[in-house]
Amino acid sequence: MERKKYSSYAEIERDLEILKLEKEINYQKLVLSFQKTKESITPQNIVNGFISSYTGYVKKSFPEILQSILPFVINWFINKKRGH
Repeated sequence: MERKKYSSYAEIERDLEILKLEKEINYQKLVLSFQKTKESITPQNIVNGFISSYTGYVKKSFPEILQSILPFVINWFINKKRGH
């Protein structure tokens, strides 16, 4: 990185002010990000996230679950009807 050469104190002060403002902007972005994260980590959001992922998994695998359980249910009804 090349060093910048200043010809006056006013230029130095201007760059320092810019750096100070950039630092404050970055700090405020960090604070906002922390607040959003804090708000998103609530018991309700955690439970909702768990339920939505669980229901998504069940919906995707429901046909497979049904195919594996259905023969047992049919046999149970057949055996119940026969009196076994």
